[in-house]
Amino acid sequence: MLSIVLTISGFSLLAQAPPNPPGDAGGSGGPVGGGGAPIGSGIVLLITLAAGYGGKKVFDARKKLAE
Repeated sequence: MLSIVLTISGFSLLAQAPPNPPGDAGGSGGPVGGGGAPIGSGIVLLITLAAGYGGKKVFDARKKLAE
């Protein structure tokens, strides 16, 4: 029942139109400018945390095996 409700409610969800760029009060429909988010350092942080977590799991597994 829950999956049916979620499926049907997904059809009624609509995304909003992008806002007009600054200085375009008339809404000329031109391309909306925007910049990309700098994700390079975030990816490095994520990989570092994943490697640390994996290293801890290996350390714990070897410690448990030695006991």
